[in-house]
Amino acid sequence: MNRKFHIKKGDLVYVNAGVDKGKQGKVLEMFPEQERAIVEGINMVSKHTKPNAKNPQGGIIKKEAPIHISNLNVVDPSTNKPTRVGRKLNDKGKLVRYAKKSGEILK
Repeated sequence: MNRKFHIKKGDLVYVNAGVDKGKQGKVLEMFPEQERAIVEGINMVSKHTKPNAKNPQGGIIKKEAPIHISNLNVVDPSTNKPTRVGRKLNDKGKLVRYAKKSGEILK
């Protein structure tokens, strides 16, 4: 299954639903099969860990949990506000993503 999503790894996104509504963060990882993404500092959960080589003390660590991509919007680079994403052909004939609010092409 090779679906295209409105967000990609590295995008700055706005959370529009859930506990972290209104926050922004960078997409660290995508899970296309589950339609979820891990966003920096968003949807933090406490994970209990046993002592290991990386964490010899063990204990409770905070880490990001995946969030569904329907709850995320790409942040428009020019206005710094959330926007919907469209696709259009650029002058070289390549399909590119653009911000619907400003028309600016997203990297």
